[in-house]
Amino acid sequence: MNFFLITLFLILNLIIVLNFKIIEKKLILFDNPDGRLKKHLKPVSLLGGTIILFNFYLSVFFLNLFNFNHLIFNSEFVYIIILLSTLFFIIGLIDDLKNLSPNLKLLLICLSFVLIVYFFPDIKLKYIKISFIEKTYYFNNFSAIFLLLSFALLSNAMNMFDGINLQLILFSLFIFIIFILKGFFSIFFILLSICLIFLGILNYRNKIFLGDGGSYLLSSIIGCTFIYQYKYFDNFFYGDEVFIILLIPSIDMLRLFIVRSINKKNPFKGDLNHFHHIVSNGLKNDKYTICVTTLMFILPSLLLFFLKIETYYIFIISIIVYTSLILFLKKNIR
Repeated sequence: MNFFLITLFLILNLIIVLNFKIIEKKLILFDNPDGRLKKHLKPVSLLGGTIILFNFYLSVFFLNLFNFNHLIFNSEFVYIIILLSTLFFIIGLIDDLKNLSPNLKLLLICLSFVLIVYFFPDIKLKYIKISFIEKTYYFNNFSAIFLLLSFALLSNAMNMFDGINLQLILFSLFIFIIFILKGFFSIFFILLSICLIFLGILNYRNKIFLGDGGSYLLSSIIGCTFIYQYKYFDNFFYGDEVFIILLIPSIDMLRLFIVRSINKKNPFKGDLNHFHHIVSNGLKNDKYTICVTTLMFILPSLLLFFLKIETYYIFIISIIVYTSLILFLKKNIR
């Protein structure tokens, strides 16, 4: 049955790629260049998020249809991830269409999560464990606040990381591969990975963007999976290990927040000072840029899973490499 589903999703996404010109004309949703932050030369389709959502719905439907309940989230949590992902996608889609203010987007994301917590309290965590500390830290009444901040930061970090072709797709695909190798709903993430691979082909050809809808959608799927595996799997990732997996987008977001605040700008308002912008300006080559940024977000996880280095050492090493690379490239640009 797994072979049947994989084949089905391969054929389905191949059909989408081969007929994409027809699809984009039917579903008119384009990202128009503005010469400031959006420097592509012509309008590009923003259907990436819609295609991911379609594959996401189909994956959940077929896995439940064939009673693969052990290969998907439990009955209550599957509603959580469907509703939260849909809400996040809608917020991003509205932003793609109407260009919402950063503050309004943040407010809508927070309200969406509060709504989910109110109707589905099962999403809350009771405690968190750190790999190098034996003590367990209980949230008590602060679990909802912790998760609210986590989702708000993750959604913004991944949205900020979607600045050049392939970068967010490769980052999300990398996390999906980690879930697959760890045994967290392997067939579910294999099906979603098929979708991302075909989207990557279109994105590489500059035919499609994920848009805010796509980046917010992926952040909700990844965030919910990290919560679920921590609550229900014995081989879960510790809190600090999750942070290491998400490290590069997180520290880049933190750097941007600090720099923008120092310059008295809105921390959530876009600019051209992201890590990938600095690398691109320094290397003058998009292919080299995506290679460097990909190696940067893979490095912490390689140190964690293959060399078994403690997370605090990985954090220090990554910060040094990240900062040194930025300083070196900025010096060369000047």
